[in-house]
Amino acid sequence: MGRGRAKAKQTKVARQLKYSSGGTDLSRLANELGASTAEPLPVSEPVEVDDDEDEESGPSAQRRGA
Repeated sequence: MGRGRAKAKQTKVARQLKYSSGGTDLSRLANELGASTAEPLPVSEPVEVDDDEDEESGPSAQRRGA
């Protein structure tokens, strides 16, 4: 007995978390995760992939008998 009240409380809390529109404090989250804001992470340039290069060579071409 007594499980109903605890379950109702859990349901209420879960519903509040799901439907609350409270904003996320990103700076607080970063502090909790231990992220440093002194130096941003470097952004790498996108790598261009040339799909046409070596189209008839490689293991798949050897299996086809090319």
